[in-house]
Amino acid sequence: MELMLDGLLVHASTGGQPFDAAKPAIVFLHGAGMDHTVWALQSRYFAHRGFSVLALDLSGHGRSEGKALASIDDWADWTARLIEAAGLTSAALVGHSMGALVALATAARHPQRVRALALLGVAARMPVHPDLLDAAEKNDHAAAELISSWGFGPTGHKGGARTPGLYLLWGGERLLERARPGSLFADLSACNAYGEAEAAAAKTACPATFILGALDKMTPARAGRKLAALVQDAQVTEIPAAGHMMMLEKPDETLEALKGRV
Repeated sequence: MELMLDGLLVHASTGGQPFDAAKPAIVFLHGAGMDHTVWALQSRYFAHRGFSVLALDLSGHGRSEGKALASIDDWADWTARLIEAAGLTSAALVGHSMGALVALATAARHPQRVRALALLGVAARMPVHPDLLDAAEKNDHAAAELISSWGFGPTGHKGGARTPGLYLLWGGERLLERARPGSLFADLSACNAYGEAEAAAAKTACPATFILGALDKMTPARAGRKLAALVQDAQVTEIPAAGHMMMLEKPDETLEALKGRV
């Protein structure tokens, strides 16, 4: 599905079902340098069970036109406009990593647009290692290697994915290789600079689900729990043996955590 926003095309997967703005809507927001494909299982499940789904390629990512935005607040305002452009009054936002910060900021800045949140791999601060920032700025392949190595837990490194023959670590690298020059650096810089997550959490009035990986090296589960404690109506699920990329490593467990909360 293609939407028009600010004069540019935004691509969204609808999970294999026609989009219907009259149904409860779920908007999926991917992480830095990624695209809608990370939500393949979860988006399809909800699309076939009475929800309208938009798994987005953020501006300047995947098949969407434009360029990556400079800040999390800019992305939040973009997301609120996207919800309106889709003909929706409000939507549940499911975000991973950078997408989780964007979802949280959207709920704080545009509460009328967000009926529920699900935040995966999130923390109040997401500092980015200088070596990773440097590699991303140079469009060095080392950035994809570092993110994949740090982002995946044992399932990604050693095998055992639900799809036979799939090696998640290399799949993560292939996904990041598709990122347009400059987009990964812009995304990581936005995460590195964002310091308003605690204030946004305190403002959040809608139900929020935090889905955390027990072995997450990028946003440790303890940091996610600390952020969740600031949200009035929060539920926390910690997935055993999962790293930062839990929706790919542990797709069924991630889906179970989302059911009934979005």
